Amino acid sequence: MSNEITIYTDGASSGNPGPGGYGIVLISGKHRLEKSEGFRITTNNRMELLAVIAGLEALKKQGSNVVVYTDSKYVADAVKNRWVFQWESKAFKKKKNPDLWIRFLKIYRKHNVRFVWIKGHNSNPENELCDRMAVAASRKKDLAEDAEYNSVSENNMLF
Repeated sequence: MSNEITIYTDGASSGNPGPGGYGIVLISGKHRLEKSEGFRITTNNRMELLAVIAGLEALKKQGSNVVVYTDSKYVADAVKNRWVFQWESKAFKKKKNPDLWIRFLKIYRKHNVRFVWIKGHNSNPENELCDRMAVAASRKKDLAEDAEYNSVSENNMLF
């Protein structure tokens, strides 16, 4: 399909929680965008999910046909098996990362998205690039704060 957009994503964290980052590669015809960002304290799953969100949020045209390649079973299975929609119907009660899942569903519903799970560290050039970008982003100085993660963590410490 010529108007299909391909997004490769990966997330990483050094420690779980610890410094983390994501990397994405968007490809549409002859156009290509590479993007990454790092955070001071976060988790691997948050970075995997945020990578997908950042990729979808980078799209300019609503209703795009998108294939997301991810090595995250957490993300791919939650969508492919429709778990995230069950979680949503229960207001994400007792689920991790509700802030990101809500943000994901908002942008997900604006496009026609299909997920393909790929094995990580298996010589897929774009996935390997995303991994390198995610790790490099997590090692930068002056990392951003994953405010929602910190807020959730602080609230959980009260119980």
